[in-house]
Amino acid sequence: MPKGYVIGRAKVTNATQWAAYAAKASEAIRQYGGTPLVRGGQMTVGEGEGRARNVILEFPDFATAKAYLLSAEYAEARKLREGAGEIDLVAVEGV
Repeated sequence: MPKGYVIGRAKVTNATQWAAYAAKASEAIRQYGGTPLVRGGQMTVGEGEGRARNVILEFPDFATAKAYLLSAEYAEARKLREGAGEIDLVAVEGV
């Protein structure tokens, strides 16, 4: 069965507030059996605009990745992020 992933590209404008969000989101990631594969770190933009922070989370399957992204637990974390930056998040099925 293919794994599921949550992929995020973010621009952080308030690092302190973002850190509180990340800590709360990490609790939900663990609860849903997720593993961070990419979280920040160095990057090079090959095409497009690029964002300052990139995240890839691996989950046992697509259904679990989607459940995490739409969960009440993650929604609590998301509230902490309001006004701290911009992010695009998607759940995708692996190959």
